[in-house]
Amino acid sequence: MAENNKETEEFVVTGDNLVAKVKELIKAGNVAEIIIKNDKNETLIKFPVTVGVVGVLVAPILAAVGAVAALVAECKIVVVKNQ
Repeated sequence: MAENNKETEEFVVTGDNLVAKVKELIKAGNVAEIIIKNDKNETLIKFPVTVGVVGVLVAPILAAVGAVAALVAECKIVVVKNQ
C-alpha cells in the first residue's frame, strides 16, 4: 500500500511483544511513522519517527507503547516507511 509516496507495512503482534517490535522498527531507521491500532482497527497511538524523536523522545514513546501493550491482547502496527 502506498500513500503520498510512502510505503506502509503492517504487523500483528500480541501486547507482550509490542514494545520489542516497536524498538526493532525504530532501530531499522527507515521508518517515518508508527501507528498502533486495536483489533477494531481504531488508532490507539500514532507517532513520528525522526532523528530528533529517536534521539530525545524514545523513552516516553516506549512508555506510552508499554501502556497500550498492557491494555490489549493483540494489536496491529502500521509502519509508514521513508522512500
